[in-house]
Amino acid sequence: MDVLLVSVNREKTPYPVFPLGLAYLAGPLAAAGHRLRAVDLCFAEQPDALIQETLSSFTPDAVVVSIRNLDNVTWPTARSYLEDIRVTLQQFRGSAPIILGGSGYSLMPRELLDRLEAEFGVVGEGEAVLPRVLERLARGESPTGLPGVLVRGEEGHLPPQPLEEIGRPERGLFQVDRYHREGGMANLQTKRGCPFSCIYCTYPLLEGTRLRLRNVADIVAEIRQLVDGYGTEYIYFVDDIFNYPVEFAERLCRAVVDAGLKVGWSAFINPGFITPDLLGTMVEAGCDAVEFGSDSGSPAMLANLGKSFGVEDIRSASALCRDLGVDFAHYILFGGPGETRETVLESFGLMDETGPTAVIGMTGIRIYPGTPLHLRALEDGIITPETPLLEPVFYISPEIGDDLCDLVTEEALKRRNWVVPGLEINMSDAMLAAMRGFKVRGPLWKLMKRLGRNRVRPMAAS
Repeated sequence: MDVLLVSVNREKTPYPVFPLGLAYLAGPLAAAGHRLRAVDLCFAEQPDALIQETLSSFTPDAVVVSIRNLDNVTWPTARSYLEDIRVTLQQFRGSAPIILGGSGYSLMPRELLDRLEAEFGVVGEGEAVLPRVLERLARGESPTGLPGVLVRGEEGHLPPQPLEEIGRPERGLFQVDRYHREGGMANLQTKRGCPFSCIYCTYPLLEGTRLRLRNVADIVAEIRQLVDGYGTEYIYFVDDIFNYPVEFAERLCRAVVDAGLKVGWSAFINPGFITPDLLGTMVEAGCDAVEFGSDSGSPAMLANLGKSFGVEDIRSASALCRDLGVDFAHYILFGGPGETRETVLESFGLMDETGPTAVIGMTGIRIYPGTPLHLRALEDGIITPETPLLEPVFYISPEIGDDLCDLVTEEALKRRNWVVPGLEINMSDAMLAAMRGFKVRGPLWKLMKRLGRNRVRPMAAS
């Protein structure tokens, strides 16, 4: 079959993100004998024209659409992507069946299948099942009954079957060099699954709670391919938590060192699973920055959010980074269950004490169905069972309510190293473009130490 792979993600803030999910599908589809073409709308100035130009030279038998995010997950400046996606899909409708997939789609698959008026959807990992879907369609049969596959107009579906062996993505259909040039890094995954219990997190829903680790030699081969084949200078490991299990992270870093690969990289790490030996090996392997999903500096809020670590872990992990000269950022989520003025100030106080390169603060927590936060939001009357969640809905603690934004703005503006995207503190499209002018490789927040003063664009002027 002639198969068109479509990445509809157009968000480039804070940087464009390579369509890794579609790249993982490309290999198995090509191996099954399908002829592939890709349309990536991320850099398209005229997306409609790009689509029409593609369709004029390639007539697909199936259109596979990857949805990475439903919205920008930022309050109070929430922005949904769904209407733009729906309009985009109109151009394919009628010419070939549309198959939806991707992490964003898998969060609310039945609702999105109806909203976007697509014929089929694949929940979870598609590498194994999507070739089977296309095989059925090629024979004129319905893919009903395949694991994780939804058919519009039919009720229910079997649960997806997680892959036991995660392969290597095939990036050749996409603009790897442009993502690296404009985004400052390439993305790479070493594992899937999350055994932790953060109350808002969708990773356990999307990838399961059982960790599935990739083969270390294959990861090293992928890094070499990026470095030698694409000229990649910097990598971001997209794992939910890079440093767990600790032994696996150490083994991977040691393999990178032994392979003589010269590449910078950063990752999202858990402050409860970082040791001097591990961080030292990470630095030896090229790591120059880490991001901590700390979420709060309040012991009570860490417990309320279901975190696996405490305040002392945040302190000690930060000290290790300072000792080894590693740039580090803490991500803080304000407004979760039990948040008060006092707990907000505790978070600011701990960040002052730990002295990170940057703090990225988010106000409000996006509510997704199936998470513990969804149940808590129902209990607290923030939503009802009838509340539609396709459009962004956020949990804001009733104990702080409307005062949250004013308090966070007031405190963040006292500190040079804070970024609050929802309140546009040290974060705007123009500012991000200017920061990219420094040709930084890796996360933009590493440049926070160069800022001369805080910058804020008032909400009324946005």
